[in-house]
Amino acid sequence: MTPMKEDYLKIIFELGGANKLVSNKQIAISLDIAAGSVTEMVNKMVDEKLVTHKPYSGVQLTKTGTRYAEELVRKHRIWEIFLINVLHFDLPDVHREAEQLEHVTSDKMIDHLDDFLGHPKRCPHGGIIPDKDGHYEKDHDKLLMDAKDGEEVVVNRFIDNHDLLTLLGDIKLDLGDRLKIISHDPFEGSVVAQNLTDKKQLTIGYKTAHYVFVK
Repeated sequence: MTPMKEDYLKIIFELGGANKLVSNKQIAISLDIAAGSVTEMVNKMVDEKLVTHKPYSGVQLTKTGTRYAEELVRKHRIWEIFLINVLHFDLPDVHREAEQLEHVTSDKMIDHLDDFLGHPKRCPHGGIIPDKDGHYEKDHDKLLMDAKDGEEVVVNRFIDNHDLLTLLGDIKLDLGDRLKIISHDPFEGSVVAQNLTDKKQLTIGYKTAHYVFVK
């Protein structure tokens, strides 16, 4: 399986595609690629029975696709924990390193690393880590973009992206922060929110608001 196809499996999983339909638009925004490229890859993944596709609605992982995604996500996120907790990498830098390591890590090695780290349940940016049997707590969150004006939400996790994590560090938006949604800009699509934890108002861009999950 190509690294690009693996990236698709991971992002569909991260967007909730093991349990619900994920739109091609969500995939395109999250991977920062053209919509036409997503359509082409989705068609290939349908042929390989990794996803099912419902026209005009989106894709969902099959059982086979879900299992592949769980294995990839587990290796990737366990390495992220190791890089942060043991080697003291900065959070925005761990994704690229973990991306390389996951492809050369055997199941035996990742099981030993999981034991060494005490079986973490969440990675440094809030994503779930399946255990070796594919068990994990299901997230029931949504994109920050989909939160309604006046709603209060808690930041639950972020998409694993270097530029995003750097930006969130700059604006001091952290996991566990409680936000009150003030408004959505009708033209730019940005979200204005009051960070009730830090007592600061934030303007969060359209793309960024598709990378942050809240509950």
